[in-house]
Amino acid sequence: MSQDTAPPETDTTGEWAAGGTLFAGTLMMIVGIMDVFQGIAAIAEDDVYTRVGDYVYEFNLTTWGFIHLILGVVVAITGYGILKGLYWGRVAGITLAALNIVAQFLFVPYQPWWALFSMAVSVFVIWALAHDKSYGKDAFETPGTSGTSGPSGTPGTPAM
Repeated sequence: MSQDTAPPETDTTGEWAAGGTLFAGTLMMIVGIMDVFQGIAAIAEDDVYTRVGDYVYEFNLTTWGFIHLILGVVVAITGYGILKGLYWGRVAGITLAALNIVAQFLFVPYQPWWALFSMAVSVFVIWALAHDKSYGKDAFETPGTSGTSGPSGTPGTPAM
């Protein structure tokens, strides 16, 4: 009789993503607050930002201010939802991070370094939220079972 003494394989990607989700929620709150400040600065004073070069697309800076103000508030609220572990926070976080990438890409003429940094943060947020396997994991398991299928083949019944 032989015993298998090999250590169980561990998936460190899930652990990184779970820690990354906490970090992603924090980053979304910080980026949201910074976007609010960025929007207020653009609305209050048009001399704060200078345009770097000419681009095909052009918005009024006050319009950009309102876009960043509204997007910043929604991103900060979503970051709070992610930190609380809410499912809508995860879905909205991925969606808003993708929207933030587009908005920051279009804002590159005004703040190139901040826009690139914010796009990189948004890519990390999407990765962390998409790879975290612990979101909603317990919602589908029946209490007292390990989620294995029993002889009847129904999920949630313990195996005999």
